[in-house]
Amino acid sequence: MRLCLADLDRPYWLFREGRWVSGASWIKSASVPVLGTEFDDDQYPSVTFTVKECKGAGAVFDFVTVTVRPGEVRVSAGLFGTAPVYLVAIGDVLHASWDLAELYPHIRADRLVARVVARALTRQHRYTSDTLFDGVFRLTERAAALFTPAGLTVRYPESAEHVLSPRSLRTGVDPVDVFDALLSEAVREAPTAAGCVGVELSGGADSGNVALAVRGVGFHRVHSFGLLMDGGMGIDQRARRQALVDHCGFADTPVPAMRYPPFAPGGVRALGEPHDPAGAFYQEAFDVVRAQAAVHGCEVVFTGSGGDEINAHHSRTNTALPEATPVPWLGPRATEALADVNERLAPMPVLPVPTLMAFGLHNPGFLRIGIWPVSPLVHPRLVRFMEQLPHEHKQGKALFRERLRRAGMPETVASPREPENFLGVMEAGLRAYGLRILDGMTRESVLADLGYVEPKALARAGAVAERSPTVSDLLCDVLSLEVGLRSLM
Repeated sequence: MRLCLADLDRPYWLFREGRWVSGASWIKSASVPVLGTEFDDDQYPSVTFTVKECKGAGAVFDFVTVTVRPGEVRVSAGLFGTAPVYLVAIGDVLHASWDLAELYPHIRADRLVARVVARALTRQHRYTSDTLFDGVFRLTERAAALFTPAGLTVRYPESAEHVLSPRSLRTGVDPVDVFDALLSEAVREAPTAAGCVGVELSGGADSGNVALAVRGVGFHRVHSFGLLMDGGMGIDQRARRQALVDHCGFADTPVPAMRYPPFAPGGVRALGEPHDPAGAFYQEAFDVVRAQAAVHGCEVVFTGSGGDEINAHHSRTNTALPEATPVPWLGPRATEALADVNERLAPMPVLPVPTLMAFGLHNPGFLRIGIWPVSPLVHPRLVRFMEQLPHEHKQGKALFRERLRRAGMPETVASPREPENFLGVMEAGLRAYGLRILDGMTRESVLADLGYVEPKALARAGAVAERSPTVSDLLCDVLSLEVGLRSLM
């Protein structure tokens, strides 16, 4: 959206060519079939726009509301954080989008927030309204942004309440049956379209349980998609995926992950297309998966996001934040900013923090191609149920694995000997394509020029990587950040 305060004194809103327009101001929802926009001018000249899921059978958890009145714009978010909105004010104009790259004409890639750069380079990622860019803010879950002639501010909500310790099960209660009912209900309540429903299927316990729930709901047409690893790990993964696909009766499209590693030719980074520098390491591979979902007509894709988080065993109040990963090529500005990495953090959200952060990395790619991602494992009712569940049912994802066994899945699916991971794909991308970028960074680098990276230390790391049988995956962080910043300049 683009909202100019001068247009809000006596607004006259019209719907034209897919967006609401008043003077030079406009608001447009993402081009996703299951999203709709409600327009309310009962309190004119105060007008409210709400973009939300419009085809679900249950309560709407995800939405963005924009209220405009003379001299003021207020933007507020729901609790799901599926695709967070980014905001930047330029003079008396507020710009916003769920796609950070759309804001690049208003972003200064040489004006960065030091503590966010330090977080990115040391993997101390935090859930916060901060972004890499000075003056650009992320609207976190349940937060509200206020734009007036005095400027733009983001107000955090109160911390969400959580169950901080497990409880004993009632006699005769089967937690697998309860989990099955809750997960099926979350899938059934999700917004779905008349066309094809997609499922991200890795072959692991998380996506496998979501697949079973999608099958049980009985959608007319379901297509599964997933990345396949190489080597022995890939052979086992292929067998697990095939067992689930056969059981569920899905049409399936696997994508070989090794063909699309980080920095691969044809990907967003290699092409230099504007993109979020803090985006997912494996964006190239997942972009191919998402494109396949669009080709097959999926308007909603169910994902297994959040399985690790809801099975975690810890108190939400006593868990220490991760320590900094030692990074030998940090420059003086990043080193100094390490003391501030825990500033301005968002309060405890309803959903798990790592899940919300993953949404911000992963989900905008779905919206760009008209797909709404749904992650039923972190539906608030499931989150609360898992918080109360005794630890023995969560340890090693015991409950998830037992549900797969009861569905008739073999032990190789319920409890695989070697779950898939992306480290081999990352290393292949770094060795084949990333080290070339690294070599160029020793001569010209945005991060080095701004004092966030020490070029000589980075050059030494590159020389070690050239000679070593493995490449440090920490290099992916600095290369992704550098390439992303260049894409926005």
